[in-house]
Amino acid sequence: MRVKAIILAGGKGTRLGSLTIKRAKPAVPFAGKYRIIDFTLSNCVNSNIFDVLILTQYRPHSLNDHIGKGRPWDLDRTFTGGVQLLQPYKGSFDTDWYAGTADAVTQNLNFVRSGQPEYVLILSGDHIYQMDYDLLIQYHREKRAECTVCTIRVPLDEASRFGIIDVDEDYRVKEFIEKPADPPGNLASMGVYVFNYNTLERLLVEDQRKDGTESDFGKTILPKLIEETNDVYAYPYGGYWIDVGTIEAYWEAHMDLLQTPPSLNLNDRTWVIHTRSEERPPVRIESSAQITNSLITDGAVIGEGAVIENSVLSPGVYVGPHAVVRDSVILNDAYIEAGAHVERAIIDKIVVIGHKATVGSSQTMGDLNITAIGKNSKIPAGYTIGAGCLLGTDVGDEDFKPYAADRIVPSHTKLGYKSRS
Repeated sequence: MRVKAIILAGGKGTRLGSLTIKRAKPAVPFAGKYRIIDFTLSNCVNSNIFDVLILTQYRPHSLNDHIGKGRPWDLDRTFTGGVQLLQPYKGSFDTDWYAGTADAVTQNLNFVRSGQPEYVLILSGDHIYQMDYDLLIQYHREKRAECTVCTIRVPLDEASRFGIIDVDEDYRVKEFIEKPADPPGNLASMGVYVFNYNTLERLLVEDQRKDGTESDFGKTILPKLIEETNDVYAYPYGGYWIDVGTIEAYWEAHMDLLQTPPSLNLNDRTWVIHTRSEERPPVRIESSAQITNSLITDGAVIGEGAVIENSVLSPGVYVGPHAVVRDSVILNDAYIEAGAHVERAIIDKIVVIGHKATVGSSQTMGDLNITAIGKNSKIPAGYTIGAGCLLGTDVGDEDFKPYAADRIVPSHTKLGYKSRS
């Protein structure tokens, strides 16, 4: 049984705000030491799938650097299989920026065809979950399906964000509606598909010949296949899965890791999440510091009397004396100076929170009100950044001049985006 996995990893992830200004969504750090794409890649190798194509497009540099030749995932194969990162380029033949998810695969059909796979897994590089794809492919074979769509139940009030599926009693798919305004149900596509290779190639070639096609799996490919055959099935998935496509979802996914028991067990040695780890020294915790229900990663330094509660600290984070971090996600090498207070916030890499500055608030006021500070920004000493503020990357002293009188940036202010997005 020859299986090839294709990971779609080219999305901009614009709803993640400053987290994706300088990196693709699958390359966003997650859970202290990982990148989002690590979960899909690890699912592949844990399912004994070692022939993987990663299709990139938007700002692929950090993703390319992270994956390299694939050694942390045992994908640095010399002859057959392994990992290949492919991105669109301007050339003299039929290649261009991808028009949709299906077009991305179509433009790389020569690579997909290599090795003569029987089955092709289409995966997203920006979801957090653990799935044994081998069980999925066995299900696909038992059903004698041409395509199998992985599905999960979602809250009805969120169903309009997903492709919604209607099935019969045998889980045969009767209808697929992509992001309906008025969802008829809550059985949602996870964006994980298994195709028989011959079926996939035929559908892609036929779609490419159409004028005005959106060339998207959810909008064009799946509806067409469902219309012409009864051999499309839904695979019911009952585990943890989340599309971390918004600031709020990204924050909530981290809070899920801090539950008891956690929604996703990162300590399961039978299903290791592999990653490219940095060489960092051990965590240092100074006297009288208090750490409660948190994940602290290598290289972090917690100063004297600091308080860390219900938070995730990534490699190299410094929390100064008597600083407070609550309900927050702090990314690599952020520097939180003495006496600063961070609450319900996402702090990106190399951010400096100045002495006795306040970022975010515990008040929800009807929504999550997560404050997000973009990469390489600096919050001046003594400033207050209100709940729900969104700061772009490289925000500094010049950006704060309009607020110098009272040193307060009001809640829900969007600062530093226009010139840097």
